[in-house]
Amino acid sequence: MSTFIFSSESVGEGHPDKVCDTISDAILDACLAVDKSSRVACETFVKSNHVVVGGEITIPKLGGKPLSCAINIEQIIRDAITGIGYINDDDVFHADKVFITNLLTAQSVDIAQGVDAKKAKGKKHAEQGAGDQGIMFGYACDETPELMPAAIMYAHHLGRELTRIRKEGKKAPWLRPDAKTQVSVEYVNDKPKRIVNVVISTQHAASVEHRTIEKFCIEQIIKKVLPKRMLTKDTEFLINPTGNFVIGGPQGDSGLTGRKIIVDTYGGTGRHGGGAFSGKDPSKVDRSAAYMGRWVAKNVVAAGLAAKCELQFAYAIGHPRPVSVHIDTFGTGIASDQEILKAVLKVFSFKPADIISQLKLLRPIYSKSTNYGHFGKECCDLPWEKTNKVSALKKALK
Repeated sequence: MSTFIFSSESVGEGHPDKVCDTISDAILDACLAVDKSSRVACETFVKSNHVVVGGEITIPKLGGKPLSCAINIEQIIRDAITGIGYINDDDVFHADKVFITNLLTAQSVDIAQGVDAKKAKGKKHAEQGAGDQGIMFGYACDETPELMPAAIMYAHHLGRELTRIRKEGKKAPWLRPDAKTQVSVEYVNDKPKRIVNVVISTQHAASVEHRTIEKFCIEQIIKKVLPKRMLTKDTEFLINPTGNFVIGGPQGDSGLTGRKIIVDTYGGTGRHGGGAFSGKDPSKVDRSAAYMGRWVAKNVVAAGLAAKCELQFAYAIGHPRPVSVHIDTFGTGIASDQEILKAVLKVFSFKPADIISQLKLLRPIYSKSTNYGHFGKECCDLPWEKTNKVSALKKALK
């Protein structure tokens, strides 16, 4: 009998890195709302009471006019911080008081000519190419209803409920935006058997006592969110293990866009290509192709073709087709991996332009994806979470 323990973590909206992801995606959505062909690569840095945004943004509809003619970057930033909840009088990082530095410029014309769907000097085709080279992964498994690994989904559920209660403001008015959760799951014969321990660290007002925080997190969060069958008398609960978490968010630590890529994906289960998501428009395959990988893998598992599926594919910048596509079902497939891959290639197109078209990615939908994982959120109507290719895959596999 094979036994092992696997852990995954999630972070709350007020975590410094997630503050940056939220701002970057809010700016992206604002650009796409003005012009669906906007090219956006927006990075955010936060520390203490400062926000710095930089990167490249081109909105073709403006015809070369300044970005400020279409969107108010400062207001978008302040609104994003307000939505997170940094509006308390004692917040050093406060929506109305932060200093903002804007270092956004236009996209490089050399990158644009490789990505645009038109012929250009040195370009061998007129199709839309990948916005960069790189490798992407998609993953799905049957451990949870969302077809996601158990540990990361449980960690996300804890964080989401903690935030819901905080924003409601009634049960625990002492809660503050910065938070982290972590769940360790014991597997027996490759199946999740029980939760070994749960860690919750949440920022709080200085006036609340540790035992109040501990009791609240165990009784109102953990025991109400996690599956009862997975909790045992031996499950260990570690609540604010340092004993105090008053100083948090950008006051306590710096933040940067794209620094929580494992939280954003599969919690360490499956592999990762290394590219971050937030702040990038769908011409960047770091984001759009990773979404494609999840869509394909989820439909493979939902169709019953495998209990788990990992998809890897790769691109060259400016090239319209992937340079490789690979599937691994870890021995759980009802057919060989080669046969399942053939079925996948019949049903799905991996060209960047086709990915954007199939998933309808030229819309301001990205702020829905920013927090609590980009995958497994069926409540948010994200197109890469739909299992609408199940029948087609079964037919293709015969």
